[in-house]
Amino acid sequence: MKRRDFLYVSAAAIVAGRAQAAGQSEVERYRQARRFVDLPCGRIAYVERGAGKAALFLHGAPLNGFQWRGAIDRLAPHRRCIAPDFMGLGYSQVPENQSVAPAAQVAMLAALLDALGVRQVDIVASDSGGAVAQMFLVQFPARVRTLVLSNCDTEPNSPPPQIQPVLDMARAGTLADDTARWLTDGNLARATFGAAVYHDPARLTDDIIDYYAAPLVSTPLRRRQYHAFHNALVPNPLAGIEAALRRSTVPVRMVWGTSDVIFPVADAAYLDRIFLRSQGIRQVPKGKLFFQEEYPDVIAEEALHLWSAI
Repeated sequence: MKRRDFLYVSAAAIVAGRAQAAGQSEVERYRQARRFVDLPCGRIAYVERGAGKAALFLHGAPLNGFQWRGAIDRLAPHRRCIAPDFMGLGYSQVPENQSVAPAAQVAMLAALLDALGVRQVDIVASDSGGAVAQMFLVQFPARVRTLVLSNCDTEPNSPPPQIQPVLDMARAGTLADDTARWLTDGNLARATFGAAVYHDPARLTDDIIDYYAAPLVSTPLRRRQYHAFHNALVPNPLAGIEAALRRSTVPVRMVWGTSDVIFPVADAAYLDRIFLRSQGIRQVPKGKLFFQEEYPDVIAEEALHLWSAI
């Protein structure tokens, strides 16, 4: 990373640290930054920081845009950073008849960017957000400058077999009940969900658990939409996409946690093979599925390097 970029990243981290030292938690700081835009599909929640060229951050499940707070702190000096909450997750509000399937999420993102006056974006994505990113790239190739993918679905591994128990609970209508237990037992959340997707589950504090889980189970409608989000992952939403991805000329960089058993590094190697302008793979040895929260410096470094190379 260039010295100037390092200084920008370090300055952003210092600003975030000062806010915490002043007694403002990162959850509260992010909550206060949350905005909404009314679209035909519903009221979409998002956070926006920075100016200039736009970067779009796409989160995983059952998270929301808060997943990217650390990366946004570091990248806002370089980009207009936009982190929406997907329909059916986070704080976005959509009517019951609105699809929350991946294809509908792609349409929502296009409408969001139109509403915000954004023509083209650098995308940074993980988990199911990575599947949506690939679909967005295929449907709107001219709107994507670059793509950073971290531990996410690929056509041969979507949905990954390791999440079958979650899909079974969603189909049975019990996933929301299981998630709601995290709100009264943070240790349970850390010992189960946290241990599976974070190197250090202790970073999943009670207020972070609340920010992620509370909206998912807040009303009967939101519970149904939470289930619908997962039900829509079957059949494979990426089926048949490889040929289109092979034709893409967008520069792509994989940043992959190699301790993740859900999306192993073999998935990154697959993406590296099929993208014409792949910029290779950065491996994060201790990284599990949601390592982006634990190692935001890595995401920032790789994004800056990719952006400066085009």
